[in-house]
Amino acid sequence: MPDPLPSESPAPALPVTAEALPRPRPSDDNGLRGIGLTLLASVFLSSADVASKYLADSVPALQITWMRYAAFASIMLVIALPGGVAVLRPKRFSTQLLRGVAVTISSILFVSSLKYLPIADATATSFVAPLFVTALSIPLLGEKVGWRRWSATLIGLLGVLIVVRPGGAGFQMASLLPVLSALTWAFALIVTRMMSASENPVTTLTYSALTGFVLLTLLQPLTWQPLSASAIAIGAFIGIASTVGHWFVILAFRHADASLLAPFSYVQLLWASLFGFFLFAVLPDIWTLVGSVIIAGSGLYTAHRERMRAREALR
Repeated sequence: MPDPLPSESPAPALPVTAEALPRPRPSDDNGLRGIGLTLLASVFLSSADVASKYLADSVPALQITWMRYAAFASIMLVIALPGGVAVLRPKRFSTQLLRGVAVTISSILFVSSLKYLPIADATATSFVAPLFVTALSIPLLGEKVGWRRWSATLIGLLGVLIVVRPGGAGFQMASLLPVLSALTWAFALIVTRMMSASENPVTTLTYSALTGFVLLTLLQPLTWQPLSASAIAIGAFIGIASTVGHWFVILAFRHADASLLAPFSYVQLLWASLFGFFLFAVLPDIWTLVGSVIIAGSGLYTAHRERMRAREALR
């Protein structure tokens, strides 16, 4: 699942956001290192999505997502346990639970779409999440959004319509799954903003991992089927690759601002297209490319406006 850096940080299967991380001191700011880590993260995240698509033809989405979260929860417990009670006791338990459920639903929706959609289409559509954050920040955070960001949001949604093409000959209802995934992911990012000032980022990551793992474990009887050794191995790879990818995102944010990293996060669209071609012999059509460019452009402009607002606030 792609990671929506233009607004925060995902992304989309694992909960990492810029808002959840302490801001780096200027002396720690290293743009080139942050860019390199972002590019490296995009490779791991795309690899996890491609592996998920490979399994999607034979393994239910709930099982794929469960294996992903099993690895995620295991890794986060190893990281969090040495911190003891201070890390494992959240200050806002109900908010942590809400965020974990939202991120898990987003993951399920995105993985479900991979069975029916080319990976490039699903990836491009899910990058609309930062634009949903702009829209949701008004009723949920009480933020004021100017006409420039509203215009960027509407143009980005136009890009989604070009990719999805509702009413077209190739349209299928599954095309709405990554859109809904982006919407729930955006809600999770808003919730992260609400508690970022009071919660340890490791606590947030750990509770999101555990919430998702428990919820998905409870849902397994709905679609459970025996897994082959190769499916288990690929599932483990998905979990490890996605967790490592998001960890690189965390490291990237410690060296550079989101506005600098935003353009490089869209490299994941390139990897998705290349992997889709070499592994599934599928290339994105011209409309997917056009829609992707529009979505990326609107996301980058939104990141630019966020940076300008931050500078104005400092002044």
